[in-house]
Amino acid sequence: MRRTAVSHHLSSLSSSQSHHPNVPVCFTTNISHTQTPKQSLLDLIKSCTRRSHLLQIHAHIVRTSLVLEPTICLQFLSLVGLSPLKSISYSRRFFDQIAKPTAFQYNTMVRAYSISDSPEEGFSMYRDLLRRGLRADALASSFVIKSCIRVSSLLGGIQVHARILRGGHESDSRLLTTLMDLYSICGKCDEACKLFDEMPKRDVVAWNVLISCCLHNNRTRDAVSLFDIMRSETHRCEPDEVTCLLMLQACSNLNALEFGERVHKYIEEHGYDGASNLCNSLIAMYSRCGCLDKAYEVFKGMKDKNVVSWSAMISGLAVNGYGREAIEAFGEMQKMGVLPDDQTFTGVLCACSHCGLVDEGMVFFDRMSKDFGVVPNIHHYGCMVDLLGRAGRLDQAYQLILSMDIKPDSTIWRTLLGGCRIHGHDALAESVIGHLIELKAQEAGDYVLLMNIYSSAGNWEKLTEVRKFMKEKAIQTTPGCSTIELKGVAHEFVVDDVSHPRKDEIYNMLDEINSQLKIAGYVADVSSELHNLGTEEKGHALSYHSEKLAIAFGVLATPPGTPIRVAKNLRICVDCHNFAMVLSGVYNREVIIRDRTRFHHFREGRCSCNGYW
Repeated sequence: MRRTAVSHHLSSLSSSQSHHPNVPVCFTTNISHTQTPKQSLLDLIKSCTRRSHLLQIHAHIVRTSLVLEPTICLQFLSLVGLSPLKSISYSRRFFDQIAKPTAFQYNTMVRAYSISDSPEEGFSMYRDLLRRGLRADALASSFVIKSCIRVSSLLGGIQVHARILRGGHESDSRLLTTLMDLYSICGKCDEACKLFDEMPKRDVVAWNVLISCCLHNNRTRDAVSLFDIMRSETHRCEPDEVTCLLMLQACSNLNALEFGERVHKYIEEHGYDGASNLCNSLIAMYSRCGCLDKAYEVFKGMKDKNVVSWSAMISGLAVNGYGREAIEAFGEMQKMGVLPDDQTFTGVLCACSHCGLVDEGMVFFDRMSKDFGVVPNIHHYGCMVDLLGRAGRLDQAYQLILSMDIKPDSTIWRTLLGGCRIHGHDALAESVIGHLIELKAQEAGDYVLLMNIYSSAGNWEKLTEVRKFMKEKAIQTTPGCSTIELKGVAHEFVVDDVSHPRKDEIYNMLDEINSQLKIAGYVADVSSELHNLGTEEKGHALSYHSEKLAIAFGVLATPPGTPIRVAKNLRICVDCHNFAMVLSGVYNREVIIRDRTRFHHFREGRCSCNGYW
């Protein structure tokens, strides 16, 4: 059939020669008689929107030997490789018909490969260009770097970087920005920063890549500081919408509410507050900083709430412990005619998990595929395992994992391990550790959870064995770290921290707080201490956890009645949870702690989790 179609086009082209010797007959009605045949054909190629016409043009180019005409070939190659009609295989076959390709034609192919399903071929094409002795210009280098970005090829990027220096393109800011992006993705933040410093002119795109680089490489505080630096008198570069999106992400990670509010104000002042992606990011930022009132205010003010907006609000309610409200929001979403997606159901199931709504969670999990056609993914299964595990239905959670259509990952086993810790199920915990070892995914935190289980059961012999094993395998635990923001500055604390400039005042304040809380009935919960010590010694060991130091600093450094917001990188321990709960009543302070999995809002001696965490 294909040969017959091509033959038909060739026949049509033959009959067209009396009209325009270089133009297919089916297009001659659209051609001005004042144009040259070559210009007419170029215009036809530019305006081509149908594959049948593309085939006719190709046949005509071959028949009339216009394949030797560089301009015609370049335009046709762009049509086949880059237009909506693009086909990378077709482009390559046409390119291979060109006896002596030009650098421009190579550029087109490298660019086409950089956006195709085989970006690695872009590097091969670039290398072939150099082997033919052609000069790689800045465009070719930019396209091949994009190919390297697609496959995270650091070695390829370094080779192209060397060629850029040899070719004298080190002053091309846009090219260097693309190269920065590659180094960032490959985890080479220092190299990216060095390139940025060497740029003769830095536009907002370069600043955004630098900020993104810091975020991707766990240098979030550096990312936040760049917002003011780029706006300073020295650089005078105004942040755009992308900058604001990156800043909101950084604020979410740091629990930096004050700075997030500054970014929000900047968004409003510059007229960006109508952008739905920024509004969605604001909802997420306020939610992740434990400020649901402002998250809802942004949500309520949106004119067009899409599925992302609803999902962000539902997830925000869920992670802050407002499970019933999250489910109500899901109902409102359906009334508004917005169809839920997989992210929506992740939020709904998370809400059920954090609030112990087991029956409701089972119903939603069942309705996902039946009523909405959303196939459960690993995150949905994880929520269900968490829901069942927290409720003590550990065997059911284990069977759910074994029945999954997809292979369980380390996260889902770790979720079940968390349920084992809550309910002291040491036999199942040991089995879960075995699964993690099979996946070669076990981490220090997994063994800490197992030691917690042994500690709660008073099984010091097995706890000692685990500790010995970790020492032999050089498995290092992640130190607990708590952060509190004050006047735009993030103050970080670890256990027994003595690095803060106000350490003496902080420890004196913590001692005073402990005295006041003991009068109110607070007693240290020593179940979190993993060493076989006496009760008094265990209580002392728990006294200076990072979140307690952060809270003490908050009481010391802020006026009475001011909410204290703390972010912790690990799960809060039982004793620190009790400490914050009693303190919120004694000192009449709202204490908001975000740990690795959720928020705890402590008010008047109670917590939003209602003891279910």
